[in-house]
Amino acid sequence: MSLEQQIRKAEVPMPSKKWTIYAIHHSHTDIGYTERQEKIEQFHVDFIRQALHIATEAHAGTKPEWKGFRWTCETFWAVERFLEEASDEEKDAFARAIIRGDIELSGTYLNMTELPDYDLLRSIHSKAQAYAATIGHKIDSAMTADINGYGWGYASSLLENGIEHLFSCIHTHHGMYALGRKQLPFWWETKDGKRLLVWNGEHYMFGNELGFCPNALGKYMIRDEFNHMLIEPEEIHNQIASIRIHRYVSQLEKEQYPYNFVPVMLSGLGTDNASPNARIIEWITEWNKQHGDQITVKMVSLSEFFARLKEEDLSQLPVHQGDWPDWWTDGVSSTPMHTQIYRDAQRTLRKVKKLDPQQEAVSQNELDACEQALVMYAEHTWGYHSSIGEPWHKNVQLLEVRKQANAAIASERVYRALDKVLLEQGAATLYPERPYRFRISNTSNAAVKELVALNLDGWEPGALRDGVEVVREDTGEVLVHQFANVQSIITELELDAGQTCMLSIRPVTLKNNPGVMTSNTRLIGADQVYDMDDLYPAITGANSHSPIRVTQNGLESPFVRLAWSKEQGISSWFNKQLNKEMLRSSRKHGAFTPIYEVTPAADDKIAAQVWSVRARMGRNRKGMHVERSIGQLASVRTIDQGPLYTTVELMYDVKGISYFALFLKVHANKNQIDVSVRFHKESVWNPENVYLALPFTSGAESQDTVFADKPAALVRPWKDQIPGTCLDYSCVQEGVAWQDSENTLLVATPDTPLIQWGDLDYGRRLVHTQQAPDAKPETYAWLMTNYWETNFKATLGGFYEFMYHVRADHALKEDHIAPVLESMHDPFVVTRIRG
Repeated sequence: MSLEQQIRKAEVPMPSKKWTIYAIHHSHTDIGYTERQEKIEQFHVDFIRQALHIATEAHAGTKPEWKGFRWTCETFWAVERFLEEASDEEKDAFARAIIRGDIELSGTYLNMTELPDYDLLRSIHSKAQAYAATIGHKIDSAMTADINGYGWGYASSLLENGIEHLFSCIHTHHGMYALGRKQLPFWWETKDGKRLLVWNGEHYMFGNELGFCPNALGKYMIRDEFNHMLIEPEEIHNQIASIRIHRYVSQLEKEQYPYNFVPVMLSGLGTDNASPNARIIEWITEWNKQHGDQITVKMVSLSEFFARLKEEDLSQLPVHQGDWPDWWTDGVSSTPMHTQIYRDAQRTLRKVKKLDPQQEAVSQNELDACEQALVMYAEHTWGYHSSIGEPWHKNVQLLEVRKQANAAIASERVYRALDKVLLEQGAATLYPERPYRFRISNTSNAAVKELVALNLDGWEPGALRDGVEVVREDTGEVLVHQFANVQSIITELELDAGQTCMLSIRPVTLKNNPGVMTSNTRLIGADQVYDMDDLYPAITGANSHSPIRVTQNGLESPFVRLAWSKEQGISSWFNKQLNKEMLRSSRKHGAFTPIYEVTPAADDKIAAQVWSVRARMGRNRKGMHVERSIGQLASVRTIDQGPLYTTVELMYDVKGISYFALFLKVHANKNQIDVSVRFHKESVWNPENVYLALPFTSGAESQDTVFADKPAALVRPWKDQIPGTCLDYSCVQEGVAWQDSENTLLVATPDTPLIQWGDLDYGRRLVHTQQAPDAKPETYAWLMTNYWETNFKATLGGFYEFMYHVRADHALKEDHIAPVLESMHDPFVVTRIRG
């Protein structure tokens, strides 16, 4: 059937009431999806110039057909780039257009993943408002596009910066809208009881599909019978537009939509990163002449739309507290090494700010430059649109390198800043006979007892060959130490939040060095295989064997007893202090067991099939025929032992990964184990996932609660969530905790932010409120994925090391959990000091 025949045959329902459709004109900012990043920047600068020209001509009356034109700057990043290049005349004209309401600023900076911490969110959300204040203006509204979720602290950050309204344009490609229904408002209540008015909107180019923009007739969401092209003759375009617009408002009436107005977003071209288009307002004018008595279309700004919405009685709107996990934040695990570098830089920047609160060493401009690189990595675009189908394409390679370079640039800038601060505060560079003095600063917000590495340069251990003492200068105490290697001396310190102390290394004479001797009570053979229990307890003292015992079947410290086997991996994590097991009885896998998944294409040598197998995954992130491999323990080896800690290597066999090892650093003086995960991932083009099992409990399995650390808000997954939001995974900041009335088990995740909640199996996905009320999520660290069919990195091959820290504690106050999680990784800054 021809398109003309389809149109003639189409049914056109008539709405029962008069409607107004509010069209919000913007350009979706995808930094790199459609072109090189620097080209996208150039485009958006010019888009603002184009919009300013249209608005100015309309205001002056030289183009009366453009009267009523509005342009919303979706991101303040684009405005920043424009202001950097604009002439004084352009800046003045731009400010006047904003004040008139012809051009509007959104209070958001870019469409972000959930990587930014709260400091970074507050910083980027302040930028548009700060500029507005310089021109005597105030912003009250913000929009996002493409992303379909945010951490709970996102609402707090907007409100803190004076933003009262958020328009969310969701994208349901591998995602879904909240509440189970689009095109409805609700109040999003923060943890401290403040409320943000949110419009839970349609796709950000839905207005194009309705036909508001000539030559940009989309059909992405409206999969109707019309087999049309983006560009159609005017008559065909207008006929399809009329049918779709009437169908749309009639459908809203059938769905008992409560208002007689509805907003839609649209772009000036049929693509992301699209220009403004004056023909839209011309088309709207003509539409209103013909159909305005029944359906009026009006171009508005965000604030104009929210002002209209607030004319309604909003007192009965639903109020929702909790997290709004973004279905699209999983892109961070498609470049896991660079995400790790990003997170390290973000933590280090916090240290810089704490060490130099008055900015005596590092300027605000330098801090801003650090933040800007972090922002550009954390922005939601993860590559060129054909990354999977043609990973060899020049633009795929260019955009991938540029995107990932932002993490490296952030790291370099942050560490330069740290070096400046430390030099200002007495850090030593290299020079002869440099003293062995170290300043240790606890930059966390909690008291910390931690192992400290005092690192020596390559030529220095020779001067200390007879032995050393580590002395705390303020007390004169000689601290227990052990060597990680000849260039790294490990000792242990306990410091209050913000506390600093000095340590010195001094050589000891040979006669004062007790040396090493075999033990007469430790049941380890000459083969060094320790597979028997000692009959006598370990003897304490400088010349005793380690207080931590390791066998081929497990280990025991003063605090924990672990057991493992080939089939189950780490099958028991027994807390001796509590006399309780810390692994769930209902677990499917042992602690830190690696899990590898691949969904094979029919032919993995054909790009179209490698692409299409991904396109059918929906929200499962894997195919129905997914192949899963569970790592099996292959060998155990003790790496080092001493009075402070013992390190054990557990090697695993797992498909898709040619080398996989867990290194458990077991602390002797506190209930903590640091886990280093090292592996070599093979390069595979098919869609893959790699997980680590975290089947922990606080010790009271039936009574414990799971907490996830999110920016500015600790949340309980599957409980503190907006209805209809993603249950399967979320992005955390510092880690996860399990707590009951008496005890807490904490797992810090400094390198891998994505946490999978619940079952790994392919199946029907549930959203929040569809799960059983008492359901508890299984927990996995989601290390890496390349399932997305458009712009994820195609392969995950390479060498990786990710850290985790597991600690048991007495029950913490809820507001103490996040600071303690943060303190569990890199709490101290260790600086070699000048004499």
